[in-house]
Amino acid sequence: MNKNNLDPTWIESQLADAEWQTASSGGTTCIEVAFLEQNFVALRDSKNPHKPPHLFDDAEYDAFVAGIMRGELRRR
Repeated sequence: MNKNNLDPTWIESQLADAEWQTASSGGTTCIEVAFLEQNFVALRDSKNPHKPPHLFDDAEYDAFVAGIMRGELRRR
């Protein structure tokens, strides 16, 4: 399923029931991730949990994490 075609009501209910996990790096800027139904992942800023999260399908999320682990997303 394409994330652009998701029912906003479904997204809202998924986020309301989401179990957010915080990255534990010991720093003050963290991201939180929630694994949703239908193979979607939500990512948000722990300092601004009221803002809409970024939604990824599983393949996009896996590519994002792999890019981080390979160092591809470092600031130049």
